[in-house]
Order: sequence, then structure tokens, then C-alpha cells
Amino acid sequence: MKRILLLHTGGTISMSTDQRTGAVKPSGEHPLHKYSHLFEENLQIIEEDILQLPSPHVTPSDMLTIQKRLERAEQDGQIDGAVITHGTDTLEETAYFLDLTVNTSFPVVLTGAMRPVDELGSDGISNLQNAIWTALSNEATDKGVLVVMNEEIHSARYVTKTHTTNVATFRTPTFGPIGIVSKHEVRFFQKLVFYEHYPVNQISSNVCLLKSYAGMDSTLFEALLDKDIDGLVIEALGAGNLPPATLPGLKKLLERNIPVVITSRAFNGIAQDIYAYTGGGKHLKELGVIFAPGLSGIKARIKLLILLEQKLDSEQLNMIFRQ
Repeated sequence: MKRILLLHTGGTISMSTDQRTGAVKPSGEHPLHKYSHLFEENLQIIEEDILQLPSPHVTPSDMLTIQKRLERAEQDGQIDGAVITHGTDTLEETAYFLDLTVNTSFPVVLTGAMRPVDELGSDGISNLQNAIWTALSNEATDKGVLVVMNEEIHSARYVTKTHTTNVATFRTPTFGPIGIVSKHEVRFFQKLVFYEHYPVNQISSNVCLLKSYAGMDSTLFEALLDKDIDGLVIEALGAGNLPPATLPGLKKLLERNIPVVITSRAFNGIAQDIYAYTGGGKHLKELGVIFAPGLSGIKARIKLLILLEQKLDSEQLNMIFRQ
């Protein structure tokens, strides 16, 4: 008999609809509890409500709580797979945090729902079923943390939420899903080239995220100089460029040895140091910024939070982000 650790953290998948107001809100009892035993014969599901948070309330400290529970499961050696239900708004961030910090011999799969369990067309039960099937698959091992939604399997590193309400919201720009779940069959057709793991016992740094725009100046950068920040991620224009008026504030941050990581605000493609004009990628690289090709701004922030706990120098940070 296989054993699945099912960790509930909250989110729409744990909520129901108020019939009077139509508002979606947390239920008194998790609505999935009465369904999880139906998904597979000869399967023991160890079910825990580890958190009960709407995903906008989830913090890196909460992500660390989940990570520590998974590490304990690995030490116990009694688990064949883990499934985590999570709100969709920050699911990709928790998934990537776990991808970077969890080192388990069993598959770890995150899933959620876009519609509460009592709404017509609810996707929670189906997503949970597919996540459990994926966690039970032998092929799911050694593929990093996975996100299973809408019958697709995505790598935690690149998946993102692309629609506010559609059940097909989770997509992997540029690379696409790494597998599908169809009629109980779990099928993979690609995998990541390399994996990363960083031990972490706490998250103590403060990393901010800015999005660039036409006509942006140094106002926000200057404001950050007065705050106790340890790092900054910028979703830059195009392949990784900034308006020239941002440079005075950016330089001041770099002079204080605050690591600044550049991603692109574009939905597809990667950030690169291509352009040599003032504020262009090559100029920014010369100033000392770090490029994070392939990562979104929110993923780069998660990674920088974790890497700052490793006490790395700027050269090491630059090398790791360019992988």
C-alpha cells in the first residue's frame, strides 16, 4: 500500500460560496476531507491541515513551514509522495521556494482550484485527483517540485498564473508543460536540464520587486535607499533594459552592495544583456546588476531570498542566477 502525504494550506480549493451573498470564503471544515479517500484503492492518504490561509496571506515563513514538514516526511521514510493544496494567487511562489529548498526522494506536487468546491464546474476535486496520480507515478521522481492543474504537469521553476478566473490559468511561457494527466495516465515528455537545492533554516532578508515602465525615474529607487532592504529585483523592459532616468538611484543601491537582479516584464523569452545604449542591458551589466534569464520577477525574488541566506558574494550570485 502506497502512502501519500496530503497537506492542505487553504485557498479557493478549501473554500465554499455563501449562498446569500455569493462571496467565496473559507469553510468551517475543509470540503476536500470527505473526498480524498475516494481517489485510489490500496492507497493511504495522510491528511493534514498544515495552514489555513488565503494565498495572498502566505509569506516566506509559511513556505518554510511546509518545507520543514516535507523534510520531516523524508526523514521518516514512510511517504511515497506528497501533495500540497494551495491558493492559486501565490502558488507558483511557494512551489518554486520548495523546488529550491526541498530535497526529497519522493515527488512533491502542488495543486489548487479556480472555483470553490460547491460551484458549477468546480475544478478542485479533479485537480486533486490528478495531483495524487502524479505523485504516485514513478516517472515523477527526480523532476523537481511539480504543479498539476487542468490536466497539465508543470515545472515549479517556470509555471505562472496567466488568468484571473479561467481554470486553464497555469501556463509555462516559452517552454510549455512537461507532462499531462489523461484518464488516470500520467505522461511526461520533457524535464529540466539541471536542478538546484539550497539548505535553508530561516528567511531573514527583505527583497523588493519593482516593475519598470516608460518614463520611469529614480523616485522609487531613492525611496528604497531609506528602507532596510537586502536585495532588489527589477522587471525591466524588453530583454533587460531601463530608462536612463532610473540610473542615479540604481547606482546608489549598487554602491551600497545591495544585489540588484534583472528579469524581463515580457511574458515570454529571457532577460539578456544585449543593448549597449545608456540603460541598456550591457550598460546595466557593467554597472553590476545580475541577470536572471528565464525567471519571472516573482521567481527571481524567491530565489534571491534563499540565496541571501547562503551568504554568497556578488560573483557567486551572478554565476548562480545565470544558470
